[in-house]
Amino acid sequence: MNKLFIGCLIFSSLLQSNEISFIKVTEPSQNTIEISFILENVAFIKSYSLESPSRIVLDVFDSKLKSDIDEVYNYPVKKIRGSTDKNITRIVIDLYEYVYWKKPIQTKTDNGVLLSLEITKTKKLKANMRDIIVAIDAGHGGKYPGAVGTNNILEKDVTLLIAKQLERTLKDTEGFSPLMIRAGDETVSLNDRYQIARRNAADIFISIHADGFRLSSVKGASVFIWSEEASSTVARNLSDAKRKRIQADIKNLKIYDFDEDTAREMYPEIYQAKIQESKLLGTKVLDQLKKDPATKIHKKNVEYADFRVLKSIDIPSILVESGFLTNPEDAERLKTMEGRRMIARSIFVGIFNYFVEKPIPNTVIRNDSEYLTYEIQNGDTLLEIAIRFGVTIDSIVSANDIKNNSIFKGQKILIKMS
Repeated sequence: MNKLFIGCLIFSSLLQSNEISFIKVTEPSQNTIEISFILENVAFIKSYSLESPSRIVLDVFDSKLKSDIDEVYNYPVKKIRGSTDKNITRIVIDLYEYVYWKKPIQTKTDNGVLLSLEITKTKKLKANMRDIIVAIDAGHGGKYPGAVGTNNILEKDVTLLIAKQLERTLKDTEGFSPLMIRAGDETVSLNDRYQIARRNAADIFISIHADGFRLSSVKGASVFIWSEEASSTVARNLSDAKRKRIQADIKNLKIYDFDEDTAREMYPEIYQAKIQESKLLGTKVLDQLKKDPATKIHKKNVEYADFRVLKSIDIPSILVESGFLTNPEDAERLKTMEGRRMIARSIFVGIFNYFVEKPIPNTVIRNDSEYLTYEIQNGDTLLEIAIRFGVTIDSIVSANDIKNNSIFKGQKILIKMS
């Protein structure tokens, strides 16, 4: 009875604390419209688009409207409407036609949490479209150097270099939007890592590490998802070590941030679905790591450990251990650009294969996807592009009718992924 009473109090306090108010519609540029709301706290939001008629829907959990929304606007927005029912606020943006849209982001301001949704007018679409947002978490950073390699390389440097390789591929591939949790040698608290993903509406969360162990013979790459119980001795030691290093950060959840721990108890079905999706994502990445002849595999299956950065309620989340810097062979591999690039390649192709199997409606990857579109950047070569996408030069040349292996900056090419 006492537990039930306490649970009801927690649930009630969440409901009372997150009131939503419509703010305004602005047009930052000729073709862009931004719709803004104010919240009291960062919220758990499901956003999606619908067709016939065209709409974008935001379901804001554990919230209530200050007053019902019924705002008529100009093309391409027909109307903005909203109401609260059973602790979920549904905001519907009725549209005259299909648009490119960005998932709503949540930003702390002096007046509360600003919830903003961006829409871009375009005549080319046959459905509402948006990018897939990939949160890339380079482990450690700043005052947390992480493991130190046998060749004196630091984990925080290795993880950032791998993260930037992955970011580059995603940034220049149509339909993806990378979100770097840290872009440089910054100290980012453990809570902030997954909260940044929450505030920026990430679709998946990839944490990249290159840890150490007391035995130098331990080597190889691994992929982890969250569990209270570790799946191996190494997994238990790694999670215990990380938890000790950042125990203070765990307690310092900002008052306006979303409480993932409480939400997991309130929405167990959503969380269990996320765990299964995380396992699928982890398996797809691990399958690619196994295909790299230079990368040894520590465990042939996805492992489990209590890594707090993976514990969001709904965002599929994995932690990739690219190797053990305390092992001379792994340290030497990860010291090279080629070794780091192969880790980034494995993660990218694994992400693609995951979304082929678990497609998000109206995004670039569908379950019948074969091709991605990549924009050539300064310094690109066909060989480097082929390596980063896990394809052959011949397949790129054939798909794009390239003559004399000649490519140029700004050129958009098709990459056949399967």
